[in-house]
Amino acid sequence: MTQATRRQFVASGLAAGAVATLPGRRATAALANDEINVGFISCGGRSNELMGYFEKVPGVNIAGLCDPDQARLSRTSRRFPKAETWKDLRDLIASDSIDAVVVATCNHWHCLATIWAMEAGKDVYVEKPLSHSQWEGRQTVAAARKYDRICQVGTQQRSDPMQAEIQKYLHDDKALGAIQAVRVNRYGLRGSIGRRTEPLQIDKSVAYDLWLGPAQDEPIFRNNLQYDWHWDWNTGSGEMGNWGVHVLDDVRNNVFQDRVALPKQILGGGGRVVLGDAGQTPNVHFAYFDTGSIPVVIGLSNLPDKAGSKKSPAHPGPGSGYVVYCEGGRLEGQRGRAQAFDADGKKLASFKGSGGNVLHQANFIDAVRAHDRSLLNTEVAVGNDSTGWCNLANIAFRAGRPYSPQDAASVELPQWNTLIGEMGQHLKSHDLSLDNSAIQMSHLLTLDEKTEQFVGDDADAANAFLKRKYREGYEVPTIQA
Repeated sequence: MTQATRRQFVASGLAAGAVATLPGRRATAALANDEINVGFISCGGRSNELMGYFEKVPGVNIAGLCDPDQARLSRTSRRFPKAETWKDLRDLIASDSIDAVVVATCNHWHCLATIWAMEAGKDVYVEKPLSHSQWEGRQTVAAARKYDRICQVGTQQRSDPMQAEIQKYLHDDKALGAIQAVRVNRYGLRGSIGRRTEPLQIDKSVAYDLWLGPAQDEPIFRNNLQYDWHWDWNTGSGEMGNWGVHVLDDVRNNVFQDRVALPKQILGGGGRVVLGDAGQTPNVHFAYFDTGSIPVVIGLSNLPDKAGSKKSPAHPGPGSGYVVYCEGGRLEGQRGRAQAFDADGKKLASFKGSGGNVLHQANFIDAVRAHDRSLLNTEVAVGNDSTGWCNLANIAFRAGRPYSPQDAASVELPQWNTLIGEMGQHLKSHDLSLDNSAIQMSHLLTLDEKTEQFVGDDADAANAFLKRKYREGYEVPTIQA
């Protein structure tokens, strides 16, 4: 595709919301028995993992590879020598040789790449978190409806059969009685990403304008361009959007059975402390979600329990998972396994799963073949809601002010009090405290469930983070389904 053709791709209306039909694309009915050609946007670590999973799905051909980083593209091309390669994702999207697209880019590209692909008639598997901001997630759901496309979000644990067993145990059998509260955890060590005195020089092998896409062109002071974009608000969503979306999606699925889309109120805080690096997202984060029924809290830390240690701080339940507190005991769940205990701590049941990889990708392909989004385990609307909890937790931090014990005390919940106490002790082990200037926390923010806008106290500050500013030529379009 020439530069002129690329400009036409955008100017013709593909990026502005117009319906496009690529003349060479095979009809959906034909895909029922044909090999499905899948194109990958990004050749990074997670994308290469996904390629391995999709390879195991019968009838799937890894047919296209795309990455603005020529070094990564070349490495992956050696793995799949028959696949066509492109530097510009618009070239892959416009190719009539590609039936479905996998988006495994930096978070800030997820929605725009997905929307462009669906406008062009492709079905899409998009990695979590769906969105970089809540507004663009809604546009992506609207695009799936408008263009009648199959869109799966990569929370693969949804496809683990174990989840249905857990739901039966909690809801049908009511083996532990009424559910009272939920504690969610993500504790995992992450070191410094460095802090340069001069901006990072981008390697000439990277088409940096394409890498940036919707993000702002700002100097980078971390040591590495790739992966560590997670900890920069311009391109990433922090640990809350990285791992938090998995564990919160498990809770939405197994505890609420998706009956709660978004929380009604949220209070959250934290800080990026100890490391003194160029990261912006919190490495200590805590939040409370008022769902209108079962309250949920989440604790997150990327720091060791103390300086020099290689262990995470003490916490109840799995390091990356959740604890469901019930009147007759508790259930502790995590990727691939879960256990239930009675009120005295005696183990009552164990659950074993696969984690969902391969099954989740196969689920997407099944839905593509049938052109039936109801078959999807994480249809885009479901993924948008789970991502929303993470976006809101991040907003509560970003719209916060210096930590206030009075604000923390506005939530009356034993699990919240325990979490705040743990966070205080955790910080103390690093010679910090909750009232340190680096720790901030919101008031209890209220969300209007119809408009998905904050209302009441501090609404203006919080609403400012619901939609980002896009670079010219890479704007996420407003879409009416």
